[in-house]
Amino acid sequence: MRQVAIALALLAAPAAAATPEERLAAAGFTLPEPTKPIATYVTSVETGNLLFLSGHGECGPNRTLGKVGKDLTVEQAQAAAQRTGLCMLATMKAALGELSRVKRVVRVLGFVNATPEFTQHPAVINGFSNVMVVAFGDAGKAARAAVGAPSLPLGMAVEVEATVEIAPR
Repeated sequence: MRQVAIALALLAAPAAAATPEERLAAAGFTLPEPTKPIATYVTSVETGNLLFLSGHGECGPNRTLGKVGKDLTVEQAQAAAQRTGLCMLATMKAALGELSRVKRVVRVLGFVNATPEFTQHPAVINGFSNVMVVAFGDAGKAARAAVGAPSLPLGMAVEVEATVEIAPR
């Protein structure tokens, strides 16, 4: 059901003059508090015209845990990937000050905690990618890989890392 709402939001996104934050709000999305590192790393690194984003899962204590194909359906994992996208957008906003500095999402690497038999990894990571398209339009479409993993940190269902091109301050 939520995936249908996202598809409709993609089609009805406000005009290009709207900010990414306004497009997200119009689609019914709210950015969470950015995540904090759980080990020795930072959540983002800005260098030149690029922002590298560390692997993100969902923000907050209510993460979707489990293995897709065993504990979780594709739809549940897509929703987790969508919330992961919102978490990453919150990190981008904290790092950049405003999402309008993002010129395009360049590369996305999505990991799905899945059973060996599971093969719908791209469908799961579409939850993440669709949120990027809501925020940035066609500039939210990235070169992407969606792969299965035998486990992910803390047992989360989805982890995504990304690289985005940014405008100067």
